[in-house]
Amino acid sequence: MGTDYYRHDGQIQDITGNVLNNSHASFTAGASPILIFTATDALFAPLAQRQVLRSQQAFQQAAQNDTMLAVAEAYFQVQQARGELAGVLDARTKTEDLVGRIAQLAEVLVPPSEKRRAEAASARLDQAVFQAQERWRLASAELNRLLRLDPTTVVQPLEPPHLQVTLIDTSADVDALIRMGLTNRPELRGHQALVQAALRQLQKERLRPLMPSVLLRGASTGVFGTLGLGVFGGGTNSNLNNWGLREDYDLQVLWELQSFGLANRALVKQRQSDHQLALLELFRTQDRIAAEVAQAHAQVVMAAKRLQAAERETKAAFTLVEENREGFRQTRKVGEVPLLIVRAQEVLAAIQTLALAYNDYYGAVADFNRAQFRLYRAIGNASAAVGGLCSSPPLESPPVASPVSREP
Repeated sequence: MGTDYYRHDGQIQDITGNVLNNSHASFTAGASPILIFTATDALFAPLAQRQVLRSQQAFQQAAQNDTMLAVAEAYFQVQQARGELAGVLDARTKTEDLVGRIAQLAEVLVPPSEKRRAEAASARLDQAVFQAQERWRLASAELNRLLRLDPTTVVQPLEPPHLQVTLIDTSADVDALIRMGLTNRPELRGHQALVQAALRQLQKERLRPLMPSVLLRGASTGVFGTLGLGVFGGGTNSNLNNWGLREDYDLQVLWELQSFGLANRALVKQRQSDHQLALLELFRTQDRIAAEVAQAHAQVVMAAKRLQAAERETKAAFTLVEENREGFRQTRKVGEVPLLIVRAQEVLAAIQTLALAYNDYYGAVADFNRAQFRLYRAIGNASAAVGGLCSSPPLESPPVASPVSREP
């Protein structure tokens, strides 16, 4: 809407071809619709954009799934560091106890070298405690970064570090899991929507030369074709003494060939390429998802086996330490010389074996939990379907060191 003032002075030609010399002016105030309706755009552009919207919603869900996995992995990194700290603290306590017992025994039973070896091992475990505390703080900072919490806060999870999370049974069929992933992964839905959007764009360009466009505009202001309805006044020279309503519209139905059809053909080829690229990306995503499910399933299965082995290792090491500590209290005589049934270095070796077993155990627990969440994410977080796949009870926990209750 708006106003228009038009003024002419000098030569002008009338519709019969006569050239006249006159002056006249006109003024128009009104409004007009200006509409360019391209049938192909009107039909296919909304369909394509609707598919693009669906793809963005699916990719948003995929980003949420990835964030969930990142947080879970960071959380179990904290748990692993806590477990390793608990294990090394238990080993250090047992080593310090051994040093104290050696100091109470006569040199005839324990040579000075045995005492120095135990003291060196105790000092080495002090370093291991500091290293475990450092790993706990680093893991806490990473978890706080993902959760947007204070990075200086040391995370103290409520669950014990030997907690085992079983989301999916290790005996679940991997082919069934792959099918589940190909059905539920939001990335696939997103790429499928992009394929459909590219197809709609291809259809639009193929039909563009065949379907007309509609042009509607006002014609009350001459060649400019803007205002179509309003108050019109005019007269000779500068006199605007003849007023009234005026209404003029121009409606056209047009077919367009861009560059004699060559540009249309190029646009069709471009949309065909876009469609092929979208299809290739979809197939690549399918292959990647199938591989991720298979890899995560293999990690779950192997981590479960490692965890069972680590449980046996920790139980055996724990029993070995207790037996050696008990034997260290007992002596026997060889002739007139009293000897310890178990030497100090044997007790020390058993404690070192237990410390390694703790690390293996807590690492296996964390790897098992991380693998469970990787598989959960790989199949698309299909919660309803996962319920039927989690039937096995969690693995039994061995006698391990109690998690520390204080911050490192």
